[in-house]
Amino acid sequence: MKYVIGIDLGTSGVKITLVNRRGEMVHERSKAYPLIQHKSGYSEQDPNEWVEKTLEGLAEMVTLFTGNPLDIEGMSFSGQMHGLVLLDEQQQPLRHAILWNDTRTGEECKEIYEKVGREKLLEITQNLALDGFTLPKLLWVKNHEPEVFNRVKSFLLPKDYLRLKLTNALHMDYSDAAGTLLLDVKQSCWSEEIARLVGLDKALFPPLVNAHDKVGLLTDEVAKRTGLSNETNVFAGGADNACGAIGAGIYEEGKTLVSIGTSGVVLSYEESSDKDFQGNVHYFHHGVAERFYTMGVTLAAGYSLQWFKETFAQEKRFDEVLTELEEVPAGANGLLFTPYLVGERTPHADATIRASFIGMDSGHKHAHFVRAVVEGITFSLHESVMLFRQYGKEIETIISIGGGAKSASWLQIQADIFNAKVVKLSTEQGPAMGAAMLAAYGCGWFASLKECGDAFLSIEEEFVPNEANVKTYQQLFNVYQQVYGKTSELNEQLSTFRR
Repeated sequence: MKYVIGIDLGTSGVKITLVNRRGEMVHERSKAYPLIQHKSGYSEQDPNEWVEKTLEGLAEMVTLFTGNPLDIEGMSFSGQMHGLVLLDEQQQPLRHAILWNDTRTGEECKEIYEKVGREKLLEITQNLALDGFTLPKLLWVKNHEPEVFNRVKSFLLPKDYLRLKLTNALHMDYSDAAGTLLLDVKQSCWSEEIARLVGLDKALFPPLVNAHDKVGLLTDEVAKRTGLSNETNVFAGGADNACGAIGAGIYEEGKTLVSIGTSGVVLSYEESSDKDFQGNVHYFHHGVAERFYTMGVTLAAGYSLQWFKETFAQEKRFDEVLTELEEVPAGANGLLFTPYLVGERTPHADATIRASFIGMDSGHKHAHFVRAVVEGITFSLHESVMLFRQYGKEIETIISIGGGAKSASWLQIQADIFNAKVVKLSTEQGPAMGAAMLAAYGCGWFASLKECGDAFLSIEEEFVPNEANVKTYQQLFNVYQQVYGKTSELNEQLSTFRR
């Protein structure tokens, strides 16, 4: 039997999955690493922590594996998008990585609009200037840490840095490059025009590759430390959302995905790059070569639930917290939560807005708050679903992956709020499975990613809308949509008190 490894470098930890030729997960290891938050709105990590934890996880996996390491033919990657890793001439990090959920770059976003122009930026990149993207981070370091910036020889995104340290090969794939605000999406190349307008040397930009391209082999040092073979083929991999789409079978028209991890996304397949969503949703390269996807983002999806658990139910496991969903009815007896813990992305590109509980009274117990948090996360995702529908997309079936797919109660809430059939896959491993599928395709196991998906993926359960709950949620969603406008000015005033 032959095997491949999918590595998902997430925000809270790295997940490593060993998959056989039938698409079965044989082993899985996860390793956590911390966020570094010096100030409100700052979010960083040590890139070398990613490498160390990945090597530890790989070594443990090989110890568990009873076969011949030579039978592990390939490895590929998925990774958190937009994060900035700055490298010196020895390809060592010059500072901590600035992550996707860092919101310090408001002034740099204004600078991009001043120097490039909103319409020109949309025309070239198909996206607006938001705090989360990579280009504002580059400009922030240039503006605030010039002594660091003057030593930069290249920049990478998180999973590209990890892959560099495993192979000594420096590349970036198109699906991650599309989230930098430096890629000409239609031409599939770095934009010399944007680089010139913002004053960046194009020599800093890494070579571009497709997600399924082979970029090298494991180094002898990595092979020795992990027990893997130095003949293991390494493939570029893709952005976490692109890999999540591959791992959920989203590679043809009419397919829509909801993924609830630290952040949450609603993602829909696009055959070409010529549609115009006017910057209201993201438009990125897919992990499938020469294909694309559109995406709406909730910045603090699973993170909102994690915050709630750690703050109010630290002694409980996540599954114990989610069992409380059944204790209260749809609508949480009039308690509403907006998941703006770190700002919001879609449809409100706002780094200043913060979360709210609305409608609390003395009758609300712990279970009501749990239900309100889960419903609020799902309402935020529903705003992206509604945007897609407004642009003419038919969304009748949604494949749900990530933490939100691990609870049947939450899956039913998704079906009721989205008013669509929600599908749970039997082999759902999210982006890690997508990365493994890229490796399987790269190794030549299948003629296409679709053929790989047909072999690896199957439906476990389907959830259909409950009409009574649909009506309740439609009314409550109308209230939810008003909260942003009614609290944005208050949060602007409160921002001066944040430390």
